[in-house]
Amino acid sequence: MGSFTEKIKEKAYHLGFSACGIAPVGTANTESSFFNRWLSNGFHADMEYMENYKDIRLNPEKLLDGAKSVISVALNYYPKQKRDTGLPYIAYYAYGKDYHKIIKKKLQALWQEIIIIIGEDNHSARYFTDSAPILERYWAWKCGLGWIGKNTNLIIPKKGSFFFLGEIVTTWEADVYDSPQKNRCGICSRCIEACPTKALRSPKCLDARRCISYQTIENRGKIPDEIAKQLGNRLYGCDTCQIVCPWNRFSSGTEEQAFSPTEEFITFGKENINDLSRERYNRIFAHSAVKRVKYEGLLRNIHHLNTKNHEK
Repeated sequence: MGSFTEKIKEKAYHLGFSACGIAPVGTANTESSFFNRWLSNGFHADMEYMENYKDIRLNPEKLLDGAKSVISVALNYYPKQKRDTGLPYIAYYAYGKDYHKIIKKKLQALWQEIIIIIGEDNHSARYFTDSAPILERYWAWKCGLGWIGKNTNLIIPKKGSFFFLGEIVTTWEADVYDSPQKNRCGICSRCIEACPTKALRSPKCLDARRCISYQTIENRGKIPDEIAKQLGNRLYGCDTCQIVCPWNRFSSGTEEQAFSPTEEFITFGKENINDLSRERYNRIFAHSAVKRVKYEGLLRNIHHLNTKNHEK
């Protein structure tokens, strides 16, 4: 008949997830010293919220009383259709609709299927995707989905790293748990070498202050001149450390229709974007993660692109 774990994975794949695994709840002891050192070095830049709820980040049991298991899933977002290379670059994860609602809906559906599979409705659960103080990549690794690469992204064997992650923390105790995978980066350091701003200080250690993704998305202030000079044509985010990763030669286009870009999104930038109106911004990026940078932030990024072009 198979284990409950196997049946849950089958349901996860049926819902469109590319990977699924289950691990017992516990304290992330191996991450504690690294995480504290990362914070003390200021590598989290202005993301002060990372300093909050450290005890919860290191132990998801504190997210739900009586938690016994963490179910981790991955959803492919690699685009089938990409923007022309000559256009301002927008990170692949922002091509379609905002992933938070899409994944949370799928996680809710998966939990309903799990209740049917285990034949019990007396268990509780909470589900997240980048919306709670939980070490998502650590738990994806712990659940056996892949390993954390030198570029800090989770890499799934023969699938790559262009995936959103989601978690279900539940009081249900699995009959079979998955095991972590070994790191398969080997001696490869292409991601570290390719980072235009040297934000990857060392394997698996990202300095957000130097990261183009942080500066063009999370940073609400001025982009430092030394970083701005390295933006190239990057308007929103940066996928360089993933694009150069040999494991991403296995990447395949997502089947999730919600992540398909509109034609206006694909062609944005072919015209003069210096006079981008708020109305047009709202129309093109209405459901996109690009909205995270807000209108004023995107104008700031456009200014840096124009400055660079002017210098040429």
